[in-house]
Formats: sequence, structure tokens, C-alpha cells
Amino acid sequence: METGVLEVTDLVVRYGRATALDGVSLELAPGEMVALVGPNGAGKSTLVDTLSGIVAPAAGRVVLRGRLAQVPEGRQLFAELSVADNLALGAWRSGRGRAGRDPARVFEVLPDLRPLAGRLAGTLSGGEQQMVAVGRALMADPDILAVDELSLGLAPRVVADLARHLRELNAERDTTVLLIEQNARLAFDLCRRAYVLESGRITASGPCVQLAESPQVARAYFGGTTEGAGDPVPGGARDP
Repeated sequence: METGVLEVTDLVVRYGRATALDGVSLELAPGEMVALVGPNGAGKSTLVDTLSGIVAPAAGRVVLRGRLAQVPEGRQLFAELSVADNLALGAWRSGRGRAGRDPARVFEVLPDLRPLAGRLAGTLSGGEQQMVAVGRALMADPDILAVDELSLGLAPRVVADLARHLRELNAERDTTVLLIEQNARLAFDLCRRAYVLESGRITASGPCVQLAESPQVARAYFGGTTEGAGDPVPGGARDP
């Protein structure tokens, strides 16, 4: 693998006496889409919050070669602001000044947002809000997009549409994507490689095709069988 755009080495994060991450290491190459899957409470959100600088590690090292933007779990939009204003809030790190707050460049990537620009974020559907959250992160002109629970609480058809946008963003703009997901089928369909995080530790990693055939992963994430584990989500398509 070429020099990583993101390198995490032996990362330890603690909340008081509780250890949330225990020696986590992972790496992303430029332009990759990599999944981080695991159950609730595994430490996935703690990891992305640490990468974003929200949480300070107790030990280990994080090296970022570029700008990282986070799409947080639960969207976390400002419900009483318009879609355009929510997008503009994502531009403060872009270095573009006032001109950087113009969402036109995001509308090129996510054209479905354009007719929603004047709507209050709180009036949107869950899928529309998730699209705004992705657009807000893109306003920072990131080299790495960390998406925390893309599919949370959304219907499969909506998830498929969001997944298509994410794949196009990666393919057309070469944006590196770290997809943090409980939905392993979605994550393995979108990404070539994955890490499995359980109880704060990486328990498996490698190509998604191989992980999907692992009995350990199948038991935990595919109902005890590898049959159908590689089937694409609606609207998705596995990388060749």
C-alpha cells in the first residue's frame, strides 16, 4: 500500500477508567473506500471522534495527510436553519473565505439538494437530512470523508440512493471514504477493504470478499451464514 492518507497506530482512548479503544491500528490509501464495521458500543464513533479531534487519545498516534470531514451519527443538523445555511456552516474550514460558503459546488455533486436549499432542515425526511449532512461535510473540501452510520434509521431504498452518491463521489473526485457502519452488508458492498471493531479492538481486517466468507464474521453480521453475504444492496454494485 502506498503512503496512507490516514494512519492510525496503537490508538488507545479512555473515558475515566473505561477503555473505549485498545490498541487500534488501521490505514487508508488515497482514493480508497474502507469500511469499519462493528456492533453498538464497539468504539466506532469514538474512533471517528478521535480522528476529528473531538476526543483526545490516551496513547497511540494518528497521522492525517489531508483534511478530514465527518458526517456524524444522527446527522446533527440545525433544524431551524435552512439547508443552505446548514451547508454554509461546513465551509468554515475550507479556506475559501466568503466565496466558500456558496453551496453551488455541492449541488453539482448532490443535485437533489438544490431544490431543498430554502427549506428548513427540520422539515426534511431522514434521507434528505442525511444528504444535507454529507453535503455539509463536502463544503470543507475534504480529502477524507468519515461517514458515521450512513444507513441509520433509513429505508433500504433511501440507503441505496445515498450509497450511489457516495460511490460516485469516490469515483469522480477520488475522495477517500471511511464508512463506519453496523450494516455490514452495505459496508462490504461499497468497500473493497474493511476492519471489524469489537469491544474496542480490531478483531479482523482484509478484503471484504474474504471477510464475508469468514465464519466468525458470518456469525456476527450475516445471521450465521455466508450465503448472500456478498449480495449488493438495492442500487449498489460491487467493485470489479
